[in-house]
Amino acid sequence: VSPQNLTIVGKIECKYCAMDNTKFVAAIQMDVAIGDLQKNLKAIVASMNRVSQQNIFLCCFPECAISGYCFDSLEEAMDAALDTGDQLFQELVSAVQDFQVNVVCGFLERGDGNVFNSAALVTRSGGVHVYRKTHLPFLGVDRFSTPGDDRSLQVFDVDGVRIGMNICYDCSFPEPSRVLSLAGADLIALPTNWPPGASLTADYVPNARALENNVYFMAVNRVGSEGGFDFIGKSKICHPDGHDLAFADHAREEILIAEIDPVVARQKRIVRVPGKHVIDRFKDRRPEMYKQITAEKRRMR
Repeated sequence: VSPQNLTIVGKIECKYCAMDNTKFVAAIQMDVAIGDLQKNLKAIVASMNRVSQQNIFLCCFPECAISGYCFDSLEEAMDAALDTGDQLFQELVSAVQDFQVNVVCGFLERGDGNVFNSAALVTRSGGVHVYRKTHLPFLGVDRFSTPGDDRSLQVFDVDGVRIGMNICYDCSFPEPSRVLSLAGADLIALPTNWPPGASLTADYVPNARALENNVYFMAVNRVGSEGGFDFIGKSKICHPDGHDLAFADHAREEILIAEIDPVVARQKRIVRVPGKHVIDRFKDRRPEMYKQITAEKRRMR
């Protein structure tokens, strides 16, 4: 990523903000070479080096950033899959320690003869937390992947910021983001590979997930071509009130940087007009009305 493609978004003024709470996060919109794990990791580490010079707390890379996405068989995908103990994955862990920047990065995970479309949260304190994509579209490697289970929907406290992860198609369902938010997430990171046809999703859905849960939401897409698909970019970082803090509204490599404050995400009761207009989307929920959501799946006509 070239220096001229570094976008820095300043502090968003808010009555709940406190300077000692704020941190900078970075979304790395990058190209990915399918199956070339060493090349991709080299690019990832180079971007980590870049953002470490900007006092970044967390940087997020796209879905399958280490492996590529458009594999045509389970065998091909397995060849590009990693265990977190593999040397190449440990190089990512070492880079986190070297640059002292926390990372969310998409990769293909190998386990028990299966391939999972996963994202790893690697922390500078030495933690490695893995999320496995739970909603799988009929597209790319997801045709051959094994879905994660509800144990994937966890929130991790990293230096005082509570972070949850989803991957790409997961954001098309409101429930995973709500589960993470109810578990206390301040920030949801969404590595993604949005192809043509996903433009409206990229434009609006991250903002909706941020607004409806009052959380920061990072959607980090890739660019470039792979397997006949031209990936559309459109990465963004959203404020808990739903507006864009930063938006790469194009399909070029770019680094987006925005400032976040977990105190803002935790203030679920929004007073717009004292005594006349108060919004509290968590207190005002009606879970007893939502039983149909978790009922056994029914065939849709």
